[in-house]
Amino acid sequence: MPVSIRRIFREGGDSISLACLGDDEWDLSAQIGFLESWIEANLKDLPTGEYIADVGFCWRRDAGGGGSALSPEFMIKLGSAGFSLFLSEYPGFSASHDESEESEQDVHGNTH
Repeated sequence: MPVSIRRIFREGGDSISLACLGDDEWDLSAQIGFLESWIEANLKDLPTGEYIADVGFCWRRDAGGGGSALSPEFMIKLGSAGFSLFLSEYPGFSASHDESEESEQDVHGNTH
């Protein structure tokens, strides 16, 4: 569920799930890529309304700055379509190909 896309109905306070992207991928850069791809593929078919894109991510073990960026064009697309963007940080670390041997917990409580 790292990326959850929902349509919000204010009158009843309900929402409906439109998509869950990313399976067990918790890296922010990958999540933003999934979101951008989904928006590009589905934006023209979305009815006017209010939406939430909730991107769930974990820390990168090798974080040192940089990372994901949202372009002005993409942010305009989201805003014009009625999207609010939530960035939900979870405890633990996202998996990477060069994980250290240190014993640390990931988002699921597993040790590495």
